[in-house]
Amino acid sequence: MRADGIIELDSPFARQLGFTGDKFDGYLWKEGNYIYISAVISKKPKKGNLKRLFRRIQELGYGIKVPTPLGVMRVIVKKYGFKRTVEFFRIANRIEEPVEVWVKEASE
Repeated sequence: MRADGIIELDSPFARQLGFTGDKFDGYLWKEGNYIYISAVISKKPKKGNLKRLFRRIQELGYGIKVPTPLGVMRVIVKKYGFKRTVEFFRIANRIEEPVEVWVKEASE
């Protein structure tokens, strides 16, 4: 299994996911069995690239988490059946803050 941490555009693992610079800007983050999508911009909106990215992540056995989706991303996560949850993130190794995270399990 791939190590946790940032997934840079066009890295070998990113290419395996379909997360390439011709389709997206930004980065992904892997934590355990989940891929976080929090800093991603589609270069070609409404072409199905995000949908294919979601599908490929799940095909590889990972769940998807989207922290605090705004605007169009909130509409997308609702449309694709993500479930709203709350996680607590450690800030400066001291304070835990609640963060809204929308989740889609690998098996869904």
